[in-house]
Amino acid sequence: MIRLSSSFVRTLREDPADAEIASHKLLVRAGYIRRSAAGIYTWLPLGLKVLRKVEAIVREEQDAIGSQEVVFSALQPKEPYQATGRWEEFPGMFRLQDRRGDDYLLAPTHEEMFALTVKDLYSSYKDLPTMLYQIQTKFRDEARPRAGLLRTREFIMKDAYSFDIDDAGLAASYEKQRGAYQRTFERLGLPTVICQADAGAMGGSRSEEFLHPTPVGEDTFVVSDGGYAANVEAVTTPAPPALEESAIAALPAMHVEDTPGASTIAALTDFSNQAFPGKGPTTTSGEWTRYEMLKHLVYLLTHPDGSTEPLVIALPGDREVDPKRLEAALAPAVATPFTEADFARHPVLAKGYIGPAGLGLESPSEIRYLVDPRVAPGTSWVAGAGEQGKHVYDLVYGRDFTADGTVEAAEVRDGDPAPDGSGPLRLTRGMEMGHIFQLGRKYAEALDLKVLDENGKTAVVTMGSYGIGVTRAVAAIAELHHDEKGLSWPRQVAPADVHIMATGKGREVFDEAERIAAELEARGLEVLYDDRPKVSPGVKFKDAELLGVPTSVVVGRSLAEGIVEVRDRATGGIDEVSPEVVVETILAAVGPEGGA
Repeated sequence: MIRLSSSFVRTLREDPADAEIASHKLLVRAGYIRRSAAGIYTWLPLGLKVLRKVEAIVREEQDAIGSQEVVFSALQPKEPYQATGRWEEFPGMFRLQDRRGDDYLLAPTHEEMFALTVKDLYSSYKDLPTMLYQIQTKFRDEARPRAGLLRTREFIMKDAYSFDIDDAGLAASYEKQRGAYQRTFERLGLPTVICQADAGAMGGSRSEEFLHPTPVGEDTFVVSDGGYAANVEAVTTPAPPALEESAIAALPAMHVEDTPGASTIAALTDFSNQAFPGKGPTTTSGEWTRYEMLKHLVYLLTHPDGSTEPLVIALPGDREVDPKRLEAALAPAVATPFTEADFARHPVLAKGYIGPAGLGLESPSEIRYLVDPRVAPGTSWVAGAGEQGKHVYDLVYGRDFTADGTVEAAEVRDGDPAPDGSGPLRLTRGMEMGHIFQLGRKYAEALDLKVLDENGKTAVVTMGSYGIGVTRAVAAIAELHHDEKGLSWPRQVAPADVHIMATGKGREVFDEAERIAAELEARGLEVLYDDRPKVSPGVKFKDAELLGVPTSVVVGRSLAEGIVEVRDRATGGIDEVSPEVVVETILAAVGPEGGA
């Protein structure tokens, strides 16, 4: 039994100054967590009870599919991460040295150590398939910790890994984990949408995120009525159909025009409508729009080894670059916008009038040039001529210029067509709760993880990786289940099954509350008992609303009339029952989900 008179629980009436969202405010105010430093939190007794219940649900679903639990150390040596390239490439890794100067890291994920352990113990295809998991603390040097437990530097994650002899085995393991994730989030009461995702620093082929739709989510995903769903970072842009060579040859020849003062997309569009009215190639009216103005953005690309190079990206002028899509497309390199000093070092790039001309695209170029997928063979554009005050009109891709490749960096908008043809896209905010990957053989090859196949030949093992943010799940549940008074936990993760309050001054009130609490505990329920003798009923009621236990019992002045109150936190409903039947009433309310 948790007795508030002696428990390490202190509630706050005011929101913490650094809290932005409800879950952060309420978890701190209710005494579930305390801030240690930016992005680092201490778990207090009640918060730890919620966390352990979330972990238990995750653990049960992993065990149910045959995944076996292990625990690796958070402190890891450098060498395995060097072998896979992640020592240099993984963003935000905490690196440190011991007293001898040897390099270590605080693990952000554990692919390397799982793979090496399987390599150490398994040698035959008969040992496979196998799945291992752990629930353990991870560390990432988050640049902007925010929103309490939603974006932190230290967090608890469930990471699981599958090991199979072939791709068919990997696909089967992946589907097992996918199903376990669906059941896990259903049990936690967290609706999720399974979205195609970018593999990022993890690598691999198939990748899906489980995103919980919420206005406070920092991820944006898209859905269509036809069933397509993807994180915006993974959305691919349908390209216009390529024209035949004969059709391209019939297009007007490119020509350079003086465009004084038209150094922005808006100014160039206005100039074009004044100088060449009715000549716009993509509208029935012939009006020029920002779409036809090929926008060129210049970045300095920094690679993991510290080397740099300029990068020019071209996209339709009515689109902006989405920084997260750009980051995902160029990882592990990092792109930063060109500065005035960078332009000074590259005079071939005429700021405001950049275009394919002058980039050396007719021969091996010193400047890398990527275009949006909408810039397809046969499409016609207006672009900078590479010198001040001049633009090229009727510039046709595939005839007049080409690029080094395409890049998915442009923003995705409501109404854009889904890549699979399933209708227009709708943008939604969401919070990543889980991420699953078909890693393939990337890590196994780097770490020489091989077994003998059924023919006695060595075969590289293929891997899958599956993560759930456990501490983030606590915050997401709190964000979803609260009101203006406080938290309102779902019963399956609540810190207790029932919250009993003694709200009178007489000894008989406390004696009866004690009896009810003891009997409920004896019947297998977890009981939080507010037995504080000198605390007013009003304070106890406010604390009960803040703490959010789903069912509470009030033993107070009405006891003299043979009545105690049973309150439902979620609905606000109050039932008056006699003390003789209150235990059975509570047991019926708690149901099979409650109790030890």
